[in-house]
Amino acid sequence: MKPIRPQSYSEHEELKAVILCRPAEVSITDPKVLDEVRWSGAVHVEKATEEFSMMKQALEEAQVEVIEYSSYLSENDQALSQQLIHRVFVRDLACVFGTTMIPGKAGIFMRKPEYMHSHVLFQDWFPDSFQIRENNDLKALEFGDVMVLNKDAVLINAGMRTSIDSVEQIKQTIFASGFSEIAVINLPRNSDTMHLDMNGNVAGGDVFIAKAFMRHFPVYVSMEAGARYEMLETFLRRHGFDIHWLQQYESLPDFNYLNLNPETLLISKAAHKQRLKQHQQIAKLQFIEVEVSELEKAGGGIRCMTLPLVRKG
Repeated sequence: MKPIRPQSYSEHEELKAVILCRPAEVSITDPKVLDEVRWSGAVHVEKATEEFSMMKQALEEAQVEVIEYSSYLSENDQALSQQLIHRVFVRDLACVFGTTMIPGKAGIFMRKPEYMHSHVLFQDWFPDSFQIRENNDLKALEFGDVMVLNKDAVLINAGMRTSIDSVEQIKQTIFASGFSEIAVINLPRNSDTMHLDMNGNVAGGDVFIAKAFMRHFPVYVSMEAGARYEMLETFLRRHGFDIHWLQQYESLPDFNYLNLNPETLLISKAAHKQRLKQHQQIAKLQFIEVEVSELEKAGGGIRCMTLPLVRKG
C-alpha cells in the first residue's frame, strides 16, 4: 500500500481515501439467532457481498482510494476475521481529527477482535498519526458516535456504546489537534438510537439533518478554558449549520449516508429522499444511490461501513 497521511477536518469535504472491510463470510437466517445478535432480518452473505462490492465501486468511481484492511491481515487473523459478523462496520474503529488518528474501544465484547486486528495495521501504516496507546484506559469509544463538524467543532454522543469517561480522556488530544469545542450529547439508549449517526448527520457543508426529538436535548460544550451547557440547535447554528428536523424517518437509510464532497452524498436506495430534499440546500445536492438493504439488516448503513482517512480541504 502506498503511503497515506490521514487528514480530515470535517464530515463534508472531498473524500480522497477511505478504509472498508467486506462482510464476514457468514449467513444468518435463523430467527432466534437473528434476535440474539440484534439483526432486523435474515442476511445472506452472497447478497451482502454483492452490495458491498457495488458500494466500493461507487466510491472508486468517485475517485476515492479504497483500502480493504482485511486483505492485509495475517492468515491466522484472516481465519478469525472472516467469522466476525460486524467487521463490515469500520467507522467505529478509529477517527481522524485533523492529522491525528485516535483508536476506538469496542463497546461490546464480540467486536474486540476487529479493533485489535485493524489497530495493529493502522499503527504500521500511519506511525506518525495513529495514537495506538490513546485507548489504553478507555472503557468504550465507538466512532459512529462522533462527528467532526468543521475545523473548530466536534459533536459526540455519550450513550450505549461510548462512555463519558472515554470522551473525557480523549478531549485534550482533540484540542491538541486544533479543535476548539467538543459538544457532548446523551441520546436515548435504544436500538434505533445506538450511535449518533443513526440520529443525525451533516449534509453538504452547512446543513445538519436530525431526528426532531433532538431539538429538545442540551449539549455540554467543552473548551480548553472552560465549559457550558447549551441546546444542540444553538451549538449547531453557532457553528454555521442550519438544521433540517425530520418528524418521519428510518434511522439507517435516512441518516447513515456518506458525504463524498460538499455537493454529493452516497446514500442508500431505501432513503426517503423527498423528505430530505424538503430543505432547499439539500435539494441542490447530488445523491448517488446504492443498494445496501441486506447490509443494513445487520444494524449499520453506509456511514457505518466507511472510515474516512483523507478529506481534501
